[in-house]
Amino acid sequence: MKKITLYIVALSFVLSSTFTGCKAVKNSNNTQKGVAIGAVAGGVLGAVLGNNIGKGGNGALGAVLGGVIGGVAGGVIGNKMDKQAREIETALPGATVERVGEGIKLTLGENSVRFDTNKSTLTTTAKANLDKLVPVFQSYADTDIVIYGYTDSTGKVEYNQTLSEQRAASVKAYLASKGLNTARFTTTGLGIADPIATNDTPEGRSQNRRVEFAITANQKMIEDAKKEAGN
Repeated sequence: MKKITLYIVALSFVLSSTFTGCKAVKNSNNTQKGVAIGAVAGGVLGAVLGNNIGKGGNGALGAVLGGVIGGVAGGVIGNKMDKQAREIETALPGATVERVGEGIKLTLGENSVRFDTNKSTLTTTAKANLDKLVPVFQSYADTDIVIYGYTDSTGKVEYNQTLSEQRAASVKAYLASKGLNTARFTTTGLGIADPIATNDTPEGRSQNRRVEFAITANQKMIEDAKKEAGN
């Protein structure tokens, strides 16, 4: 995580220096700025992150950042992801939605997707919240989604690893039961890895028991974006 942060900070400094005083960028809208920055930095960012974390590394964040296209096509994809992120926030206000690179990192904590203790069965509340995401996922069919399951550090590492895999699989199975194409989804259990809060308190452990989604452009969206960009 520290490496990712350092690369992004360094790249932000370079971009800031590059575009400071550029009237065209100052007067452009957010989408145009994103396209301009993507054209300069997309290849560099994709190469750096791809070499260091790759797709699937560091959970949802790694998967999203590992898929950077860059350039004008990247700007087109980013614009579509902006819209999808807003729709997810509207559909499920309790979720944490982060627009990262050209994708979306979506985190569902226990307030959104809850499982019974030591089980992978979705509760009624969890199903109701996932139902709210289904229409959005249907509207943006040209995306790939990786589902990551996490646990807190209580119990044996091996047990938590298996439980996290089962919980991610349960989310995928439920979304598939609602008519979503299973080919879009892959699942990974990361057990106690990548805690987002301390495991020393009940509140922190609750935050670590979560499901994350990495939403990225599939090959069709990429090819369509390149055509739209004139590549």
